Amino acid sequence: MIDNLIARDMSSTLGELFNHLPVLTVTGPRQSGKTTLCRSLFGDLPYVNLEDLSLLAQVRSDPKAFLERHRFGVIIDEAQNYPEIFSYLQVAVDNDRFSGQKPRRFVVTGSNNFSLMEKITQSMAGRTAVLSLLPLSTDEILRYNPHATTSELIINGGFPALWVAKGHGRRLLLSNYYTTYIERDVRQMLNVSNMSAFQLFVRLCAGRIGQEFNKLAISNEVGVSVNTISHWLSILNASYVTYTLSPYYANISKRLTKTPKLYFYDTGLADYLMGINTIEQLDVHPLRGNLLENLVVNDFMKYDANRALNQQLHFYRDKSQHEVDLLRISGNGFEAYEIKSSKTWSSSFFRNLDYLKKVLGEQLTRSMLLYDGDQENPLNNNGYINFRNISQYLSS
Repeated sequence: MIDNLIARDMSSTLGELFNHLPVLTVTGPRQSGKTTLCRSLFGDLPYVNLEDLSLLAQVRSDPKAFLERHRFGVIIDEAQNYPEIFSYLQVAVDNDRFSGQKPRRFVVTGSNNFSLMEKITQSMAGRTAVLSLLPLSTDEILRYNPHATTSELIINGGFPALWVAKGHGRRLLLSNYYTTYIERDVRQMLNVSNMSAFQLFVRLCAGRIGQEFNKLAISNEVGVSVNTISHWLSILNASYVTYTLSPYYANISKRLTKTPKLYFYDTGLADYLMGINTIEQLDVHPLRGNLLENLVVNDFMKYDANRALNQQLHFYRDKSQHEVDLLRISGNGFEAYEIKSSKTWSSSFFRNLDYLKKVLGEQLTRSMLLYDGDQENPLNNNGYINFRNISQYLSS
């Protein structure tokens, strides 16, 4: 039994898929809990970690023999260090299928989405499910620590180690995370000739959280080309540091923005990069509302990722500055969400939601205000709930 194990919502999804597919692939940021989750769920399988250089050398030298030694299957951790393993997994699971023997089960984890997905696309179609385990959701945190405040949720973020440590050593943990993982991944994935420029770029990204990402403006500040900025952003996205939310503009005859908004997978890391190290600093920071918006958008991503749902997330903004923070597209139509850091409900918060209803008409099936107050009225239209209850609302 692992001490201080935080229950993860993805557990039931992984358990169900494990009954039907020979390979499970779990990606996500480093330190998001992939290893802990997979070893706790599939403890009967042997475990290997390809961060171990001596073991990695053995696997590289004879991958077929490595897989043949594991007659019932194996957990292969940090597979981004040898993505070619998927080609050998394809052969192994196909041999199991056609030989008539009991199929082995393989669980593969990795923290670099680009290199893994390239090999999975080439080799594993129809043989694996790919799930992204993101840092802890608000719902997961509150089950573990029911008394966490909004500011604690934002400043600690979702890395399990910070919550197990009760927030102690936060700055040191996040500093080590940045230097050990992010900069190392960057050096492995591209040749950055000016690391100080890249570091400035990452911090400028944090300062633009929840805002439209203007590559030209960033390139002028950093002193590199727009193409370099695009490449660096793609690396941050592939390393599960940042992601962009695209505007929705299909089939709407309005002059809409086409510039994406930038978010971080973890608000604690974004706080650290902005130099926010205490709750007192956070509570007076001009970007606190943006950080809460980032936290809430992350929770929608995590809800869908934990359940292997493929819902599209966008935002809406037109040239008249009508904006709705989040559009979630499902088979039934659109859901629209406005996000406010206020603890006090106001009817003015629905102004842009009401405008969007006129634009989308019956396609808009839900509209909801997500805020930090105690009063709730969870109607499908013009309803309002505390953002902590997103998971229960989406499940209803």
